[in-house]
Amino acid sequence: MKFDVEYISFFVIQVDGEEGQGGKRCKHYQTLDGEDYAESELSTFLGGEFSKIAKRKAERNPKAEQVPTKIGMFVVEPGYDLDSNPNYNMLARLRIAETQDEYTEHAEALVQAYMDTSAIRGGAMFVVRAKHAQLFDEPFLFVLKCDFEQKIARITDERSLLNQVEMAINAKNMKSIMYPHMPEEGMLEVRELKIHQSSHARYFEDFLKYVEYEKSMPEIMNEQVMGFVHQFIEEVYEDNTEEREKETEAMELWACSEQRELQEKWTPVQVMEASSFLIEQKPDIEMKFKLDSISVRALLADFGDRLHIAKLGDKYVVVLEGDGLSFDKGISPVELLHPEPLEEIIDRIRQKAEQELELV
Repeated sequence: MKFDVEYISFFVIQVDGEEGQGGKRCKHYQTLDGEDYAESELSTFLGGEFSKIAKRKAERNPKAEQVPTKIGMFVVEPGYDLDSNPNYNMLARLRIAETQDEYTEHAEALVQAYMDTSAIRGGAMFVVRAKHAQLFDEPFLFVLKCDFEQKIARITDERSLLNQVEMAINAKNMKSIMYPHMPEEGMLEVRELKIHQSSHARYFEDFLKYVEYEKSMPEIMNEQVMGFVHQFIEEVYEDNTEEREKETEAMELWACSEQRELQEKWTPVQVMEASSFLIEQKPDIEMKFKLDSISVRALLADFGDRLHIAKLGDKYVVVLEGDGLSFDKGISPVELLHPEPLEEIIDRIRQKAEQELELV
């Protein structure tokens, strides 16, 4: 996937103090056209980055709440066009700039807007317009940010050995914006862009104030499950307002907890009915939990089918069923096991529980 650069503006951002709490300065170094870029060191430094960014996958509803790569959509009020969105206009001006000076002016405006972002770090910023000539006539925009690397030295000659590099950058942890979004080769989504940043950072999200992102699957699940919970509470405590309010508050505290314990409120049938709505939307929704120190990872669709949770006295028992059992690297004696009947294991668990009760 080859991109031909039309213009590239190179800026250096310097920050006094940590995480942008001190003074911030920005300097425009140079804007190059395609020919000058091809003969410059920048083409070597950025070689392959545009293709890598374009190929980087992003999910509209990611599996985690904090992910490095996201798809953003320009916020537009009903009845209004894209050009009512300031962030869209900022990028659109760069895409249609007719001269190098005009492009430089719009690139500087973009970087100055980025400078107002909270907690930015010093580094180099590139604003690039490039075409994928084989697929599209219209250009893409790439906004690339490389942070300064600390304590970098380079080997020089046998006498001085090392030479300190004050403002070193590399492309390894490069943050990026790509507009428009290309979901697949040959497809463009002009209402969307793609950002890539450290999963904990919000630099580009703070910068692009009029762009919104789809909710992650955990957020969607939490909302829908809590919807089922409220419905269940309404049905159970229909005539008891005080108890209903108490139960609602308790369940909302439970939902916000980092570590949650089994609530023992719903029957397996009720759980499977609620799960079916989520599975219809996303069949591969995962379910993860711990039984003491044992981690279990499965699909939500497995519950009640190949994964069962039961109680034996005060003990929780998790039963997994399947046609094959395989092991990862590192041979263990367990791999030589000839499995015993399930009934014998249940009897042994029951006897163990009874013995523990006698000791109490």
